[in-house]
Amino acid sequence: MAILPGSTIGVLGGGQLGRMFAIAARKMGYRVHTFSPDRDTPTGQVADVEIVAPYEDLDAVRAFAREVAAVTFEFENVPAATAAAASEFAPVRPSGAVLHVTQNRLREKGFLAEHGFPVAPFAPVRSPADLALALVSIGCPAVLKTAGWGYDGKGQAVIRRADEASEAWATLGLASVGAETGAEAILEAFVDFSLELSVVAARGEDGAFVSWGALENHHARHILDLTVAPARVLPEVAARAVELAREILQALDVVGVLCVELFLGRDGRLLVNELAPRPHNSGHLTFDAAATSQFEQQLRAVCGLPLGSTELYRPAAMANLLGDLWAAGEPDWAAALSFPEVKLHLYGKVEARPGRKMGHLTALGGTADEAAALALAARSALARKTSGGSR
Repeated sequence: MAILPGSTIGVLGGGQLGRMFAIAARKMGYRVHTFSPDRDTPTGQVADVEIVAPYEDLDAVRAFAREVAAVTFEFENVPAATAAAASEFAPVRPSGAVLHVTQNRLREKGFLAEHGFPVAPFAPVRSPADLALALVSIGCPAVLKTAGWGYDGKGQAVIRRADEASEAWATLGLASVGAETGAEAILEAFVDFSLELSVVAARGEDGAFVSWGALENHHARHILDLTVAPARVLPEVAARAVELAREILQALDVVGVLCVELFLGRDGRLLVNELAPRPHNSGHLTFDAAATSQFEQQLRAVCGLPLGSTELYRPAAMANLLGDLWAAGEPDWAAALSFPEVKLHLYGKVEARPGRKMGHLTALGGTADEAAALALAARSALARKTSGGSR
């Protein structure tokens, strides 16, 4: 049975993804409750109710779930026990099983490999001895990653020569723990890719599938910097990326939104890098550029409603705004908004720190190239010096 407007949806997590979900939900007449350990969060600022409690407080989680019609995520690093407790009183979408697979790189890569999806060679690593053996089988260069709790390049180190293994192990904070205390990492072959792509997709309770096509991503300091839609790749590459996403969402039995991050190798092959069981930074441009945003689509899927059109009105680009932009004072918002086809989104975060995602700009253009250039030009204008001094 569909969960209709007027109902209350619960969100685990309080970040910007939940904020944009709450905005989409309230536009459609839903109420939103958010649960996270923090107060005055980006989600909490626009939700109807903000519950502040640790994810490990399962009694608080159960009380939260009793008050909502369904629960979804904006943050995948929620303990499995939290999802299980919530599911006692409300449907959790995507399910706790999806969360369990995707919040651990070893489980995720194992699932993908077991189901025949293309991934880079990998090996589990639980001790320095495991790492030495894995480097023999996989070779160098390789990337050592913590199995859990990593994002935006955190929890990983590149090993270019075998003698760098000890340093990489220590860099990830694994030197003081061993297999007996649960240290868990994954070693992956270094992929020589030409481009990073993502497919943000949604799947309904009835198995219906939609996506916004292949999105082109560019990173700086391991953090997403610019997304361009549609991706500037061959049509057959874009079609294969979407088909991989369709097959992955089906294999996981996803109800909700999930992002598939991919590498496009220099040989033209696609490899699945990571999965995110929620709306994704690369899909933010859909808020302004598509008939249905990723956040409205998440709501539709979670509520058992028909999925909306993912048609792009025009080519679009999204440029992230990191806390670094505030180093010389408040950015020049008027300068960025002097570009009439640029939209500004700020997340309500009080403290601007280097590398912290504070907002983004979306630009629409006649072509993907034009949209990308507009987004970058508007962001550059934010830090431009004026006659009044540095802004």
